[in-house]
Amino acid sequence: MGIVYIEGNVKHSGKSIKVRFLVDSGATYTVLTKNIWEELGLKPLSEMEFILADGTVIKRGISEVLLELPGYGERHTPVVLGEKEDENLLGVVTLEIFGLILDPFKRELRPIRTLMKKIKNKNYLSSLISKPSFVRIL
Repeated sequence: MGIVYIEGNVKHSGKSIKVRFLVDSGATYTVLTKNIWEELGLKPLSEMEFILADGTVIKRGISEVLLELPGYGERHTPVVLGEKEDENLLGVVTLEIFGLILDPFKRELRPIRTLMKKIKNKNYLSSLISKPSFVRIL
């Protein structure tokens, strides 16, 4: 396997900054370093606790940006407001919002193969709704 980077444009309040992200399929959220999110004027909308690999618990602010990944379009995504020592990471939530997955063998992003089941019996849904789940039918 290897390390995969991708460039994206992070946008907020009319500002845009080109950012080089480490694609981290083990990270839940996308992280922006402090200098990036401060330059964009981001403010925390909430705060979350994160557990590091060594067991240390840290708190970081959470905000939202418009992210453009060239060739994949623009999407709104939550971001962790990192500190100076943090790295710009592209996490799984953002990848899923874009419908992408990291191919670790080719070291590239590719579209997710999505599946959806079609219900053949139209009465199936209405029968589920009309019969409360707590009633046992014999």
